[in-house]
Amino acid sequence: MHAQRLNVTTASKWIVLFFVLLATLHVTAQQEPWQKVPIPPLHKFTPQEPTRIQLSNGMVIMLQEDHELPLISATALVKGGSSSEPASKVGLTSIYASTWRTGGTDSKTGDQLDDELEAIAARVEAAGSVDTTSLSFNCLKQNLDQVFAAFLDLLEHPAFREDKIELVKGRIKTAISRRNDEIGSIAGREAAILGYGPQSPYAREMEYWTVDAVTRQDLVNWHKQHLAPNNIIIGVVGDFDSKQMEARLRQAFGSLPKGTPYNPPQIPVPGPKSGVYLAEKDDVNQSDISLIGLGIRRDNPDYFAVRVMNEIFGGGFSSRLFKNLRATQALAYSVGGGIGASYNHKNLIDISMGTKSGSTGKAIEGLYKQIDDLLSNPPSDAELKQAKDSILNGFIFAYDSPDKVLSEQLTYELYGYPKDFLERFRDAVEKVTAADVNRVARKYIDKSKLAVLVVGNPKEFDKPLTTFGQVTKLDITIPTAPPGNKATVAASERR
Repeated sequence: MHAQRLNVTTASKWIVLFFVLLATLHVTAQQEPWQKVPIPPLHKFTPQEPTRIQLSNGMVIMLQEDHELPLISATALVKGGSSSEPASKVGLTSIYASTWRTGGTDSKTGDQLDDELEAIAARVEAAGSVDTTSLSFNCLKQNLDQVFAAFLDLLEHPAFREDKIELVKGRIKTAISRRNDEIGSIAGREAAILGYGPQSPYAREMEYWTVDAVTRQDLVNWHKQHLAPNNIIIGVVGDFDSKQMEARLRQAFGSLPKGTPYNPPQIPVPGPKSGVYLAEKDDVNQSDISLIGLGIRRDNPDYFAVRVMNEIFGGGFSSRLFKNLRATQALAYSVGGGIGASYNHKNLIDISMGTKSGSTGKAIEGLYKQIDDLLSNPPSDAELKQAKDSILNGFIFAYDSPDKVLSEQLTYELYGYPKDFLERFRDAVEKVTAADVNRVARKYIDKSKLAVLVVGNPKEFDKPLTTFGQVTKLDITIPTAPPGNKATVAASERR
């Protein structure tokens, strides 16, 4: 018994000691919270700038040496993308970009190119976007001659073979038939239509008849029209000597004659008409909600303050939208957004949220309340610091390699932005104040001018959408013929 009592006593002492230790740690934690751990300031941002060369025919070349690995990559940006294609042939640039590569050249099929490139672990790829099409390659340094020859052949002698055209058309038509499968894709499409207008190149959708209207000759004509040296920007990054690479590119492109300069279309961005819009989808139990308005261009002096405001309001896990609507009220599957900014046109305000059908009305009210809070309550010092830290830390990783810096510089060249725009970013963000954030929020966000877009099943909403204003029902059926033609729509394509 005595031995047992001794063991109990000893155990009790250890228990007491354990709790004393916990209390000590707790006190220490209170005295030295993680927020007080000194964090050194970010180093000065001095990216390795590419060498810019302009040939006499107008072609711009940017060279970025990077000798860490024996790799070489290049991208040829060709001015002109889907924003320039005719409304009757929406999808032309998508078909063009795909078959530029898969269609091969006059001397080799795309399949033959695949086999040759795969054998040396290289790739040559084409792509299309709103303002450009592009051709790029990536290879080992030792295979540059072979891959560059294939790259040149595709630039100069694309074949656009009919079988590959039909293949990509079939894929696009399959995508059209399924574009109402997910409420998120419906919301993105309809938000663009509301903000830019249904006829805007920024909102137009490929349809069965616009895809069918594209011919091989259209692709050939597009290539001839746009592929002129004064419409091309080439960026090369990797393990090479700049003088030698410049000589190679001058030999390949220097004698090409100038073509017609690309004249980018001037596309108005009217912004949405305020109101409530419903895209009904009755086979779901959740809603996708978007508040849509008119945003800004990236060259707007307010861009940096807007960027900080977006981070505070809807930029991530620490944002007001996330903390208040998802973490605290459990209203959202996902929530976020802010004021959009594009390089050459005003983007849209897009504040979006996913919620269950039965809390749709409550979710809209919650978004409105958060906007009111943003407009009336400037960010605290802690919010401002956290937002800036998040942006600047992410910024460092976004441009921590020569290829990333080169890609950004190609974009600045394309849109005519200052070469040092990247270097300006950090200082401009650091100078943003709480007053700046409040000013741009009040300047650009007006609840009365926002369009409320809801995609979901109104039979399950907690309150009618008419609570928030007159409702316009959007027709999201997938047409099989142009407007004005009689067309039948399969029931499976309606929603």
